[in-house]
Amino acid sequence: MSSSSAYSLIETYACIPSTERGRGILISGDPKSNAFLYCNGRSVIIRYLDRPLDVEVYAEHAYQTTVARFSPNGEWIASADVSGTVRIWGTHNGFVLKNEFRALSGRVDDLQWSHDGMRIVVSGDGKGKSFVRAFMWDSGSNVGEFDGHSRRVLSCAFKPTRPFRIVSVGEDFLVNFYEGPPFKFKQSHRDHTNFVNCVRFSPDGTKFITVSSDKHGLLYDGKTAEKKGELSSEDAHTGSIYAVSWSPDSKQVLTVSADKTAKIWNISEDFNGTIAKTLPCPGSGGVEDMLVGCLWQNDYVVTVSLGGTIYLYSASDLDKEPTILCGHMKNVNSLVVLKSSRPETILSSSYDGLIFKWLRGSGYSGKMERKDKNQIKCIAAVDEEIISSGFDNMVWRIPLTGDQCGEANIVDIGTQPKDLSLSINNHELALIAIEEGVVLLRGTQILSTIKLGFTVSACSIAPDGSEAIVGGQDGKLHIYSVNGDSLTEEAVLEKHRGAITVIHYSPDVSMFASADANREAVVWDRVTREVKLKNMLYHTARINSLAWSPDNTMVATGSLDTCVIVYDISKPASSRITIKGANLGGVYAVAFVDENTVVSSGEDACIRLWQITPQ
Repeated sequence: MSSSSAYSLIETYACIPSTERGRGILISGDPKSNAFLYCNGRSVIIRYLDRPLDVEVYAEHAYQTTVARFSPNGEWIASADVSGTVRIWGTHNGFVLKNEFRALSGRVDDLQWSHDGMRIVVSGDGKGKSFVRAFMWDSGSNVGEFDGHSRRVLSCAFKPTRPFRIVSVGEDFLVNFYEGPPFKFKQSHRDHTNFVNCVRFSPDGTKFITVSSDKHGLLYDGKTAEKKGELSSEDAHTGSIYAVSWSPDSKQVLTVSADKTAKIWNISEDFNGTIAKTLPCPGSGGVEDMLVGCLWQNDYVVTVSLGGTIYLYSASDLDKEPTILCGHMKNVNSLVVLKSSRPETILSSSYDGLIFKWLRGSGYSGKMERKDKNQIKCIAAVDEEIISSGFDNMVWRIPLTGDQCGEANIVDIGTQPKDLSLSINNHELALIAIEEGVVLLRGTQILSTIKLGFTVSACSIAPDGSEAIVGGQDGKLHIYSVNGDSLTEEAVLEKHRGAITVIHYSPDVSMFASADANREAVVWDRVTREVKLKNMLYHTARINSLAWSPDNTMVATGSLDTCVIVYDISKPASSRITIKGANLGGVYAVAFVDENTVVSSGEDACIRLWQITPQ
């Protein structure tokens, strides 16, 4: 009998927004709750500016999400995706879907609510000339015709006061103005000389601003759409301006640019903008430090870089160092807990080659900078060293010096690594699984490359380096004694009915556990090589990861079916604890932080800590 009440979510280390070179991203928020929204993959992430470890993830879209916004009263969220679908949902007592509409025939790039919460306007890519659409939020019925654009419409805005107006801007360099409802085309401006990336009305409705890849920001009358002024050319941006956000009092705007700066402008009564403050890029100045998104909410000034890093400034004290929210953008495929550190330190690596450091209780604690940015397949670590492998035949041994990675020692093993295992007591010694066998490493020296006569899929080396277990594509476990640079086969265990995906010794080395692509896990007695816990067959898809609790009493498995299952070794497998939907899209890695805390990560690029209450 699986128990779902025996666990609780303690912390979430959220993914960062998905970004795209050469395009801005649109983030939004709810001033009442201090929540803010952004998109990553098929998910919409809800976070809070004043409590960043509180995270909710909405993942009901079938396609990659592009934009999400709170309704004016904060009760509902409308989110859109690349298929043109808009979903309207609430967050009370779980997620409740109110409506779903196919708003455009292509990607939705921007979405805005009318100030009374009754209408929604979307813009983006469509067939023919349907790049903008406005509809009633409850019925989906159209509230106007939007002619006048010939190319993708990147942004749209709803005037927040009556009379209603809608402005749309896009890749045809046009700023189009519509009156209604029902909305009809009123006039068009072609004052920009490049893509117009974003348009926003001031909160008081008297003005709107457009920003463009031509590096200019233009100001218009909110009621008549007459062009009235612009942002000063003095101390102006030197790169494309991707996004803009107004201060709550309508007196200032925040802009972000490819020149890696954010700027705050004072907007005068005569519709001209003069520079008030330039916020330099806090990063290292690389391409990933271009700024592509921004939000001004209450006293928070928020900017987002191309690398996805979120910077939170205090609007009332802009000289204060920003709070940095960072994380993974792509799926997280490996987790390691450094046991000796307090608070516990978690290292995570993602498919795109990034390694992050997290401290329990406070979250993000830094990016482990590596000289090589190659993709990572798996990592292992002890307190002084990380060993990792990727898709390029290389194994990296990276010393940990304080908060940073030291100079990596790189070993070319001549073929792609499938798995790796580090001898904990003698961590000079490492075992690398390759297609045809294994490679034994001592430090950076290849001791031997051993062909084993079967297709290898997983491996594990005992903490003292005296024994190795190698799993095959055929589901068999081969146990070898390790003598210097050679392996001697001692036994072959047959129980699995699918390719072995993961093998781990228990911390006291009295047992080991293995799992396969056919969704089964097995716990074995190391001495007798008998099955110690069987019928661990409760996942519905391949098991990607497996971990032991530090006290040897529990095993956790993570699967492509999005679940983590925790088994107590002393009880039948049927008394398991199942964490459903632990990571959307699939769990790729699990680890125990302590006896009763499991950490999981996966396809959704989020890392979650779960408190387990043994039954």
